[in-house]
Amino acid sequence: MLGNKDAATNIAVRSIGAARKFYEGTLGLEPVGSQGEEVIAYRSGKSTLFVYRSEYAGTNKATAVTWTVGDDVEGEVRQLKEKGVRFEHYDMPGMTLKGDVHVGGDMKVAWFKDPDGNILSIANG
Repeated sequence: MLGNKDAATNIAVRSIGAARKFYEGTLGLEPVGSQGEEVIAYRSGKSTLFVYRSEYAGTNKATAVTWTVGDDVEGEVRQLKEKGVRFEHYDMPGMTLKGDVHVGGDMKVAWFKDPDGNILSIANG
């Protein structure tokens, strides 16, 4: 059924204008469609990320999106920090914090938030 179909991510935001500034200006995503000030669709690799206006923006307390960036997680962190992104640090069993990157075995991941508090991450997976 759905196992061979693409999936999309949906992220609730309070302001489409502020979201545009962050997702386009800071993260470098290109919009591929919109519905005025309600929804913007972004292409990210082979995936689609829908950013939509909602009164429930930022209420998810778990990771909403993870981008797999290959082996240079530290380089991606540096580039995002240069654009003003602040990284989150979590106390996680089996993981060590090295700068802003959590490391556990072969896994490397760094978490950050968008302007509405949605939790996003980059990982080497």
